[in-house]
Amino acid sequence: MAGDSLFEQVKQLERQIGGILSAYDVAELPTVQRDLAAALKNQLIDARLSVRDYEYAGTRIDQLAAAKEAKDFFRQVQDTIVKVSQFGLFGAVDVAQLSARIELIISQLA
Repeated sequence: MAGDSLFEQVKQLERQIGGILSAYDVAELPTVQRDLAAALKNQLIDARLSVRDYEYAGTRIDQLAAAKEAKDFFRQVQDTIVKVSQFGLFGAVDVAQLSARIELIISQLA
């Protein structure tokens, strides 16, 4: 992970979360869990696109706006991960590891 761009780190995070969720047939989950899993995937996409905008921003003002937007999306992702874990889709170790990765990404957005 060291030396990877922020965008690549987010893609790795998406793959990790996707790998965990792939153990479940999301379509067969109860509605609340299915909706949370879908929301998590959408939030990750929004976060990834915001990081892309951050990396390709033409001005510092645009970069700061994209960083703020990305941080907000990542906080939503963290909240959703905790909610999903309450249904047993993520274990405590998964939540801790994913939260640490997200915090590392957030810390690099300036």
